[in-house]
Amino acid sequence: MKTLAVNVQNLAFCYPGQSTSIFSNFNLEIAEGERFGLLGPNGSGKTTLINLITGVLSFRDGSIKLLGKEIKKRDKSINKLFGYVPQDLSYYQELSPAENLEFFGAWSGLTTREIKTRSKELFGILGLTEVRNMPIQRFSGGMKRKVNLAIGVIHNPKILFLDEPTVGVDVQTRVAIINYLKELNKNGTTLIYTSHQLSEAEGLCEKIALIDKGKIIAHNDLDILLLENEQEGLEGLFLNLTGKIRGVHDV
Repeated sequence: MKTLAVNVQNLAFCYPGQSTSIFSNFNLEIAEGERFGLLGPNGSGKTTLINLITGVLSFRDGSIKLLGKEIKKRDKSINKLFGYVPQDLSYYQELSPAENLEFFGAWSGLTTREIKTRSKELFGILGLTEVRNMPIQRFSGGMKRKVNLAIGVIHNPKILFLDEPTVGVDVQTRVAIINYLKELNKNGTTLIYTSHQLSEAEGLCEKIALIDKGKIIAHNDLDILLLENEQEGLEGLFLNLTGKIRGVHDV
């Protein structure tokens, strides 16, 4: 039996001041080592769910465990288990990639030597070596996305959450990022990916959960879901099960 990377049980959540719950008795299991897609239309709750799983939002009822550790306990060691690459670029744009990785690496508990070694490795893999000491504010959109990714994986997390990791980048950069993510997964990192780029999700994710209105409406291997619903691709499956065209924003 596989170890669970993410185990959500009986989760209930409502934003303060709202009478309608986003989640009620919500359950989700993601096995360690999976390339997992968390997909859904606007307002489905997937971004809220990621924020709950990563501790950005607090919840009262239910349980969320990462590799067996309950996040409610606020154990600092949990932060070292996962990385998060948000849709909104999250770094200090007036600083260089090297300075950002130095800061975020130290925040993750890495030593100076570990940060230098890991930074050199990431710059080489992501094609940032020549610009490692330049201010990020001068970078193209694709280069900024690469820095965002490097920050998310600087500490070699066992679980990596990805929210629209390739939005706004060119084809070459998208391919480079996706190939690197697959390589991370081969080395044991669990990928939990959310995006409205359904063709990209189809190429990356082996298992998916479709969420609509705070409920899981499908959860299985992608190949099995396509076969069961007589669909040739993820976009057809998405529209068949949700009846909605994908959008850009989410709750």
